[in-house]
Amino acid sequence: MLTRRLLLAATTLAFLTPALGTALAQDKSIIVASTTSTQDSGLFGYLLPLFKDKTGITVKVVAQGTGQALDTARRGDADVVFVHARSAEEKFLSEGFGVKRYPVMYNDFVLIGPKSDPAGIKGVKDVAVALKTIKDKSASFISRGDRSGTHVAELKLWKDAGIDIEKDKGAWYKAIGQGMGAALNTAGAGNAYVLSDRGTWIHYKNKGDLAILVEGDKRMFNQYGVMLVNPAKHPNVKKEYGQQFIDWLISPEGQKAIANYKINDEQLFYPNSGDSGA
Repeated sequence: MLTRRLLLAATTLAFLTPALGTALAQDKSIIVASTTSTQDSGLFGYLLPLFKDKTGITVKVVAQGTGQALDTARRGDADVVFVHARSAEEKFLSEGFGVKRYPVMYNDFVLIGPKSDPAGIKGVKDVAVALKTIKDKSASFISRGDRSGTHVAELKLWKDAGIDIEKDKGAWYKAIGQGMGAALNTAGAGNAYVLSDRGTWIHYKNKGDLAILVEGDKRMFNQYGVMLVNPAKHPNVKKEYGQQFIDWLISPEGQKAIANYKINDEQLFYPNSGDSGA
């Protein structure tokens, strides 16, 4: 009887081992909480197959606004967070939810609006002046309103313009609580102005009557950083695979891949992992 039980156990183990091996192989994946701009710009669609070919690790992206992405990571529902709002990233670290922040790349924000430019801001070099003009003329403006890095940047720019947007907004200002692509679509449909990251704008297919009207102000600089979610807070974090992804992004190979991502020969992101102050 004992021999029979041992034989049955061995047979069962032999049957299960290939399935367990397959399950473990399939589990060579990580979840990255990131921004709609990295997704909507097409960057991940370009980078992630390169990373998988190199390492065999599948990256599943949860694309949200930066605030939501950081909250996803705080809950332990992601292994890595890749966002663009440094003050929020540093708060995340100070709370102990992240291990270390690494600069990865940058681009910039651009102020988009109708080609007819009802507020008359085209070519203005000071984005604060442009926003004040939009407000003074009650020209339609679309805000993401989603706690994203772009939304955080927009609120700071209103403040730089001396405008308390929560108090001073009127019917001309509409917060939609959605991502960058949706904000551009809404602006296009409503003949409105909107702040966008340049990468998503370049990738955006439905430009219609929209155009870049204000760009180049140093306050519109847009830095991205990446962090491993702290496994001391969330033991389920796949720290080895997550760190491999981070290490690849900031490596010469990963940085070159970021620089090589272009649309119509136009570069969308500029790698700068070597800039410790970024």
